[in-house]
Amino acid sequence: MGLKARIERLETILEAKQRALSRERSLEQTAQRPQRVVDAVCDTYTWVTEHTQTYNEHWIAEGRSSPYEPFPRLPYFQPILELLEYERIVWIEKSRDMMISWLCVAYLTLKAMTMLECGVLFQTQKESKAIQLVDYAKCLYRRQDQFLQDEFKLWKPIEQQPALELRFAHGGYIRGIPGGADQIRSYHPWGYLNDESSFQPEAGECYNEALSAIKGKIIFNSSAGPGWYADARHGIIRNSEE
Repeated sequence: MGLKARIERLETILEAKQRALSRERSLEQTAQRPQRVVDAVCDTYTWVTEHTQTYNEHWIAEGRSSPYEPFPRLPYFQPILELLEYERIVWIEKSRDMMISWLCVAYLTLKAMTMLECGVLFQTQKESKAIQLVDYAKCLYRRQDQFLQDEFKLWKPIEQQPALELRFAHGGYIRGIPGGADQIRSYHPWGYLNDESSFQPEAGECYNEALSAIKGKIIFNSSAGPGWYADARHGIIRNSEE
């Protein structure tokens, strides 16, 4: 066996040991959590409807008493969250005002918050939109019950963290990145959300990169506009020369 092969084999063994140790630490930590914490984060639907809040920019126009409210109990939330939990790759077609981006962000935020060393990427066409998605995650963290914030501590206070990042003390993180396949290559996260994929010219290349870089969940979410996303969603992949 050559030197290169030995090094690669050693790296594989070390990675396997690190994963096993991480699982053991996660199980130990979970076993020590108070029951009310376990109950609050048992699934995303419970967390977002009972233990945290989203914000509504149109709260005054809609006559609401506050911009902050728990997620509404919309009938399609549970099925989508179950799909996200049991499928590795999920494609979602949506229309506006369905809160699907919020729902996807909430699902991945809960994973990054509760799983040791769990990294998550949010990718959109522009950096400003990526910042907005990270802000969604920060809002969900900040507006959740205090006993959950005490249990799942941050690496630094939210105000001291970069606009494109939210990091947890246990090593988990959320990172926003702009569009482009080259943006993914330096990361190897557990989860990945590509939001508004129809508006990203390199969405197809991003998907290919995600397949090799992401080991956990891959979520593509967009309206059904014409182009690669709509074709791929319906299983009609065009020849790149057409």
